[in-house]
Amino acid sequence: MERSLSMELVRVTEAAALASARWMGRGKKDEADDAATTAMRDVFDTIPMKGTVVIGEGEMDEAPMLYIGEKLGNGYGPRVDVAVDPLEGTSIVASGGWNALAVIAVADHGNLLHAPDMYMDKIAVGPEAVGQIDINAPLIDNIKAVARAKNKDIEDVVVTILNRTKHEKIVAELRDLRVRIKLINDGDVAGAINTAFDHTGVDLLLGQGGAPEGVLAAVALKCLGGELQGKLVPYNDEEMKRCVKMGLDVNKVLMMDDLVAGDDAIFAATGVTDGELLKGVQFKGSIGTTQSLVLRAKSGTARFIDGRHSLNKKPNLVFK
Repeated sequence: MERSLSMELVRVTEAAALASARWMGRGKKDEADDAATTAMRDVFDTIPMKGTVVIGEGEMDEAPMLYIGEKLGNGYGPRVDVAVDPLEGTSIVASGGWNALAVIAVADHGNLLHAPDMYMDKIAVGPEAVGQIDINAPLIDNIKAVARAKNKDIEDVVVTILNRTKHEKIVAELRDLRVRIKLINDGDVAGAINTAFDHTGVDLLLGQGGAPEGVLAAVALKCLGGELQGKLVPYNDEEMKRCVKMGLDVNKVLMMDDLVAGDDAIFAATGVTDGELLKGVQFKGSIGTTQSLVLRAKSGTARFIDGRHSLNKKPNLVFK
């Protein structure tokens, strides 16, 4: 892939963030998602690539755009697989919460796992704890391993986990260990990425979340030198049959090379609402400001990009 593609993809996530951020706190998550999706799709037409959506808004009959199998780009440039989440955290935006992102991940064709829309058990860490975790190991073993790798006492380890009833047992066990816990209502892509940056204060992500989001997070962590392990969790016969049809073994631990193969991948995200890692979109008069993160695995480069946008010249990207 051309390195210039990194900066092109940021334009896509910026557009999605600007379009959806106007809906923050309005209680209308579907409208926010539609705004992000439409803006993202429009800008994709200008990007120099031959892309195919492998993780998107749903199957062709479920989504009008950014559906699985849709072709993206202007037809020139590298042939790539594309994973998108135009608005990671629709409920976050609706309620005005933290860590909503517009997200894209791209890899050479055939290198991204075509993750079905179901749950995945996940464990994720940043570079310091790579090779020290095991999703099948007892929780205490993983906590001790991360504490040792990061030169921390167990009581100082910070674990992010989605605030779900199904996680109550894990949360109770973590509290027995006196681990510090950050419960999040949505947005485990951001939760996973945060493990790779010291200033977020997050050491470990645990628990079940969406499998597509697991692939997106794995691309980011591949670029950052981190690690994510996952196991698919089908909840019914239909989901199990889909895994079988796709040739996916639900008993297999999905390692980094299973989630995103090859030596190159690009990840881009723009903050929609404020978070530990990125500032959200701010509006003042005819100006909108954004903060984005763009990563490339081949070079290991991470760039934080502040954008200042004239909304008068981009009238279709914001809700009036």
